[in-house]
Amino acid sequence: MMAISLIIMVPIVTGIILLIIPERVRYIKSFASLFVSVLSAFWAWQIFSAEPLTYVFIIPDFPLLGEELSLALQSLGLYLHFRVDALSQLTIIFTGLFAPLVSLYAIGSTGKEGRFSNFESYFLITLGLAFATLMTNNLLLFIFLWGALALTIYKLIPSKDSSSSAAAKKTLIMIGASDGIMIAGIAILYSLTGSFNISEISVETNSAITYFAFFALIAGSFTKAGAFPFHSWVPDFTKEAPSVSSAYLPAALDKLLGIYFLVRICHDLFIMTDIVRLIIIVAGIISIIIAVMMALIQHDYKKVLGFHAISQVGYMVLGIGLGNVVGLAAGLFHMINNAVFKSGLFFISGNIKKMTGKAKLDQLGGLWTKMPVTFLCGMVFALSISGIPPFNGYVSKSMIYQGIIDFGSSGTGMANNLWMLWLGLAVLGSALTLVNFIKLVGSAFFGKVPGNLIKTRETKPIMWLPSAILAIICLFTGVFAKSWVMPNIIFSATGTFETYSIWYTTFATVVLGIFIYLVLATGGIRKIVMIIRAKEKFYFGNIFSAKVLYNTLRNASVLSKVFEMANNGMFDIYHILRKSVFFINKRLSLMHDGILQTYLSWVIAGLIILLIFL
Repeated sequence: MMAISLIIMVPIVTGIILLIIPERVRYIKSFASLFVSVLSAFWAWQIFSAEPLTYVFIIPDFPLLGEELSLALQSLGLYLHFRVDALSQLTIIFTGLFAPLVSLYAIGSTGKEGRFSNFESYFLITLGLAFATLMTNNLLLFIFLWGALALTIYKLIPSKDSSSSAAAKKTLIMIGASDGIMIAGIAILYSLTGSFNISEISVETNSAITYFAFFALIAGSFTKAGAFPFHSWVPDFTKEAPSVSSAYLPAALDKLLGIYFLVRICHDLFIMTDIVRLIIIVAGIISIIIAVMMALIQHDYKKVLGFHAISQVGYMVLGIGLGNVVGLAAGLFHMINNAVFKSGLFFISGNIKKMTGKAKLDQLGGLWTKMPVTFLCGMVFALSISGIPPFNGYVSKSMIYQGIIDFGSSGTGMANNLWMLWLGLAVLGSALTLVNFIKLVGSAFFGKVPGNLIKTRETKPIMWLPSAILAIICLFTGVFAKSWVMPNIIFSATGTFETYSIWYTTFATVVLGIFIYLVLATGGIRKIVMIIRAKEKFYFGNIFSAKVLYNTLRNASVLSKVFEMANNGMFDIYHILRKSVFFINKRLSLMHDGILQTYLSWVIAGLIILLIFL
């Protein structure tokens, strides 16, 4: 199929060509990127509309290169094995959808929050690699493309200062390290099955070696998607990278790739046992709760969004970990929905930063009169991510709740018996998400406009148009989820099932979320009672004071120590391993004292150890 070749090669080749075009003609580069993105979206639609197929690139004979070299090149065709099934089609169409929107936004964005040198090149190369990754059927080619994406992601954080350089390095190291772990898992799968083709592998997790292989691949999926415990690069990336990069990578592309591979692992490559399913569900729940709690105490709104990117991944992991059809469909639908409203939220954050120059929530206020389109889109995204009807986030979250209930009645394992715990924590996560977005939207758009923001105005249409398109998609995919989205997009990848609305969970989410917000925003239940009794006037600006809310939570006696540990990197696997490496390195350096006798002692000790083991 020609579209498969074009959708991979055209973005990559164009991106490489744009590297040599000087930055002084950046608008030529920007419009070239937009044109190729639109073409890619068209080819993605062609692939989505076609029947599933298997495609192998045939490398022609090159007599001029000599017989041996020509045969070697032709043998590479064995690895250029592509399979486009319903899951690939689902992920490809949305990968293609976001590309033109990001390209359009990049044309209008300038300055620290906008595009940067060679953005279009790295963006298009990343796009082409992503399409190839989603279609490859060969695990060796998959890990090569997966690793190449780590390099392009690294290049999409411009190193403008020490903080951004550290975030870029952390991203590259964490994703690169997980790629190394994945190689070990792929090697084990080959030794067990004799094949590198995903379509030919199905291994039951019933031994230590298969458990290791399973979790080695899960490490790569969780790192790319940003799930606990491999999540810590996401908030740093979103804080330091321009909004245009954040809107495409942690918000959209990395979630699509990471969750796509998680589905491949859990439903194609391995047969999950009860203990594996329990571990995946627990990881999803922890991602939901820990990340949303960390988001509550953030001052920087981009970091708030970064932690919510992790929290929403938890819902996807939870749905897929349930192992039933409705859970899988819910996880995939929430993957799509999250990419839509989270990309929109990063576009909104970029618009605010561009027009105000502010990054802290307590520096903003009253912008709904200054930036009405940005405000309306931001409200849609906030309601969507909080799971409020009639928007898309409500549908996918209610499906996850339904999947949990069905999971509880479908088995007798430990994970099944704890279904009420999973449901309660999932609802709590949604309530805390609502709290966060009351804080975020309220702090940015309501209250009194700071004196230095009086002259703030709406962004140019080229920057608010992508947000408006995504807001319409949030509404459309929510209202028409059951009648159009599910039968035309989701069911082909998961199978059919009957959905039912779970209104009481949504009602509980709203009531619990508002109650928690009022408790935190006023300083406690006692303060609320005093206000009601005294009929005290609650000024609009004080209600939405972000500073009061996160200070109340941070100073809570039960949680203050936990937040302090989190800020010190105690839950950051990168920070823990980094400190461990430096500690070991420091201890080993003590052995290098420059005394010959010390070195001879270590040589003799090493020889003795070798003799013992040999």
